[in-house]
Amino acid sequence: MAKLPQEFLDVLKGVTAKRPKTVIDHILKHGHITTEELKETYGYNHPPRAVRDVREQGIPLETFALKGSDGRRMAAYRFGDLSKIEHHKLGGRQTFSKVLKTDLYAKQEGRCAICFQAYEERYLQVDHRVPYEVAGDNVADQANLAAFMLICASCQRGKSWTCEHCENWKTLKDRGTCTTCYWGSPEKYTHLAMLSLRREVLTWTGDEVKSHARLLKRALQAKMPLPEYIKKLLSEDG
Repeated sequence: MAKLPQEFLDVLKGVTAKRPKTVIDHILKHGHITTEELKETYGYNHPPRAVRDVREQGIPLETFALKGSDGRRMAAYRFGDLSKIEHHKLGGRQTFSKVLKTDLYAKQEGRCAICFQAYEERYLQVDHRVPYEVAGDNVADQANLAAFMLICASCQRGKSWTCEHCENWKTLKDRGTCTTCYWGSPEKYTHLAMLSLRREVLTWTGDEVKSHARLLKRALQAKMPLPEYIKKLLSEDG
C-alpha cells in the first residue's frame, strides 16, 4: 500500500469506535480487508455493516474482488480516493440517548416497527428512518421522535442489506425516497427499495404455532410455498 498522507493518518487516528477502528487498523497493516477476514478473524457476521461503519465516519473505502480460501470470489475493501473524505461525517454517527430509546419503546408498545414482534427493550435497536448514508449531516435531531424507530436485529440486517443495494443509497441520496420506502416507513409506504412491492411479516407465537403447523401441512399438500399458499387463501376469501 502506498504511503498515506499524514493528514489522512490523523483523521484515521480520530476513529475510536471499536468496529470501524478494527477495519481501519487491519487495512493500515495489510492494505485491505476481506469479508472472510471480517467474519473469521473478527467475528462480524455481517461484514458490510462493519465496512459501513467506516464510511459513516466519512472515510472513503473502495470495494474490489478477491478469491477466498474456498476459491470463490469475495468482496475486499481498501482506502479509496482520499480527496473524497466527507468531513461533515468525521466523528461518526450520533449516539442515541436512553431517553430516545425509552420513548420509542413506549410509542411502539414494545414491538419492532417492521415485523411488529414484541421484544424486551434490550433486543431492539434505534434506527434512523432515513439512513445516515443518505441523510449525512442532515441527520435528524433526537428531539424529533418521528424520525426514528426501534427494530429488531433481524430486521436491521434485512434493512442494511436492502439499503446497501438500493440505487437511492448508492447514487441518488434522495431523502424523500427513503421516507416513502418500506424500510423507512413500514406503517405507510409506496415502494420497497424503489420497486413496486408490498411486504408483510407474519409471526406465530405460543399457541399460534399450532395454527402455523396446520397451514404448513396444507401448503405442502398443495405443493406450494407457505407464503404463496397464504396469498391463495386470502385471494379466495376476497
